[in-house]
Amino acid sequence: MSFEYFISKKVLKSEVQGKKVSRPIVRISIISITLAVVVNLITIAVVTGFQHEVREKVSGFGSHIFIMSSGENSIYESEPILKNQAFLSILNKDPELKNIQYIAYKPVLFQSNKKDRQFKLKSGKDTSYVQQEIQGSILKGIDYTYDLSFFKQHLKTGRLPKFSKDSISNEIIISKRIAQDLNLEIGEEVKAFFVKNQPVKRIFKLVGIYETGLEEFDKKMAIGDIRIVQELNDWGIKASIIIADTLSNGELIVKADVSGGNGNYRYDWGKGYEQYSGFTICPTKDTIIRLIISDYWMKISGENEQTSIPDTAYLKIKIKGTGFSACDFKMNNDRELIRTYLNDIGSKYSLSAMNKTLLFEQIIGNGSSSNYVGGFEVSVKDWNKLPETVNRLKKQLELIPTKNNESLSVKSIIDTQSDIFVWLGFLDLNVVIILTLMILIGIINMGSALLVLILVRTNFIGIMKSMGASNWSIRKIFLIQAAFLIIRGMFYGNLIGLSLCALQYFFGIITLNPEVYYLSQVPVELTFFSWALLNIGTLIVCLSALIIPSVVITRINPVKAIRFN
Repeated sequence: MSFEYFISKKVLKSEVQGKKVSRPIVRISIISITLAVVVNLITIAVVTGFQHEVREKVSGFGSHIFIMSSGENSIYESEPILKNQAFLSILNKDPELKNIQYIAYKPVLFQSNKKDRQFKLKSGKDTSYVQQEIQGSILKGIDYTYDLSFFKQHLKTGRLPKFSKDSISNEIIISKRIAQDLNLEIGEEVKAFFVKNQPVKRIFKLVGIYETGLEEFDKKMAIGDIRIVQELNDWGIKASIIIADTLSNGELIVKADVSGGNGNYRYDWGKGYEQYSGFTICPTKDTIIRLIISDYWMKISGENEQTSIPDTAYLKIKIKGTGFSACDFKMNNDRELIRTYLNDIGSKYSLSAMNKTLLFEQIIGNGSSSNYVGGFEVSVKDWNKLPETVNRLKKQLELIPTKNNESLSVKSIIDTQSDIFVWLGFLDLNVVIILTLMILIGIINMGSALLVLILVRTNFIGIMKSMGASNWSIRKIFLIQAAFLIIRGMFYGNLIGLSLCALQYFFGIITLNPEVYYLSQVPVELTFFSWALLNIGTLIVCLSALIIPSVVITRINPVKAIRFN
């Protein structure tokens, strides 16, 4: 043990317990360091927790990276791209990526169920009215492979929707905010309206209600089956063959019925693609009509053009009676064919003539919409490597066209949700300002305390110098004393600061308005590294700053100091 340390310990004990002049200033210095550590600990814990919590929740609604069709600004309105991409096998081997999932979005209007509301008139009579609410939202389409752990974590009531590989599910989950606005409860039917050429109404079953506290996202996001979204967006081609309601020159009119694509269709009735969407026929024997439909832009061959995946439909015709007899089928007063439907969905029906009856079975194409998605969500393992990963994916995907001549765009969540992340970035500046101010206050108070200690120990300094002690040895004595005071203040500061953080972490004492702060309570997060860095940095900065006021010791004259009273 050095003699500087030994003397410092003895002198400091007398200062704290004895001297009336130095005792108050010593206590003030300890309190200032304590407050500085408490404020800085809480600041770092709250800001770090806030940034992490908001970032995780925003990422939970989407992902860290989104791969979509280029030229689109919003991920909610992206053009479709093929589900089966060659780059998926490459990305699945990337060690920096956590998972890759495909999704699709569709704007929707949810309508509440009718609710009878009772109220009293001024006359005292009871009356009632029917209340129905409309809520605009976005339906996010996913499938059975999607990771729903985020929504499971924030599920308040009910369960997660069940999606299967074989059948389309009408189950959805919505946020607590939407459920409250629409007066919906678990197990109820939810009416949904989608905008197409003509509005489309769908009925969903509400199976779960979630709440993340991220109000901006809670009020607009619902989760459902991706196949519903794919069909509603008219992606790909869906084909069927129909028989017109009238005859043409005594023959049936066979027509193509198609939806999706770009609206510029080409038809293959068995002889290659052509522009004719139908033909006339008077069947004389059993036959099967096959139709392949696709779209094109300039060339009917579709060569070197980005076209939709074709769809195939069939129409089976079976004849009963005399096949070569005339097609003089029965018609009503409006000159429309009289059909006799043979099943509930209308895909099987018959037409009767004088000497024969035709049985039709309509086999509608499965549609190629399932081959298209709105984009791919990519999650990274390390958030700190996100910019580097995004740049690497851009080089891999944006500059290389796909087999279907699709042009892709890679967007980071920092770009798609720029407003939120710019705001979170400003919090780092606030942390720097608060840390600087609090440490500066601690340095000023410790500097004052050190000067008072030197002043009241002027005789001691003179005696030490007369005994041959160097200026640096004497300065070390007082710097060690200051270090004892700083460490004591840091101990109390850590005790108080960590206790307050623990109370908030486990009990959520301080709440927030989620409409303003995106969270329902103040989050705290403090890593060992940040805690250690704060304490070590505080000690080093404060001691380094006290080297300057300790220079006063070098200017004290031993003779005058010994005579000083």
